[in-house]
Amino acid sequence: MAQFLASIYGTEQDKVNCSFYFKIGACRHGDRCSRKHVKPAYSQTVLLPNLYVNPANDPAGNPSGHSNGHDRDHHRPRPPPQSSTRPRVSESEVQAHFDAFYEDIYAELCAFGEVEALLVCDNTGDHLIGNVYARFKYEEDAAKAVDKLSSRWYDGRPVFAELSPVTDFREACCRQHETSECLRGGFCNFMHRRKVSPALARELDMAQRKHLKLTGKDKSPSRSPSPVRR
Repeated sequence: MAQFLASIYGTEQDKVNCSFYFKIGACRHGDRCSRKHVKPAYSQTVLLPNLYVNPANDPAGNPSGHSNGHDRDHHRPRPPPQSSTRPRVSESEVQAHFDAFYEDIYAELCAFGEVEALLVCDNTGDHLIGNVYARFKYEEDAAKAVDKLSSRWYDGRPVFAELSPVTDFREACCRQHETSECLRGGFCNFMHRRKVSPALARELDMAQRKHLKLTGKDKSPSRSPSPVRR
């Protein structure tokens, strides 16, 4: 029996634990879910819920209003917009805003250890909107990031950080969204990954590799290597 229960843990057959929370790290039912959301004590993955704000969906948004790093001294929200109307944000402006955000967050996370993958959700459902998932190579680096980031602010808003059970981002992402065939749109219960510009992704990856090589951290044996590489 114990072996059977272990084999179905976190799957749809598991009647005790929420399979969506186990796979996605979030559940649309939240605390009202009839199944348990077991938060991991150890994990390589850090979740920063609702951190990314897509300016196309933000009524007070500004495509150029991103922060230069995690605010350490600015602990007050931004003032409300002067007008309730604003020009439509173009896709190029949204992408430029996202690239700046992605670079900001990636650089900050790399200060805690080697980042294997960074995923930002572009969903509009309450439980996934703006969620940022970062998978570190080492569990201890993920724990350090949660401890430090939970007392930080970004763009005038507090940062909340927690360990997430998600390690396989491919299973968590909506396959139909990857081929532009998802009929649920932003309210899909699987992750809709917002893609960073390829040139920036290569630049950030090379910068991290160079940093790890210079510091000698790339040769350390992995305590908990991830089965999935970015």
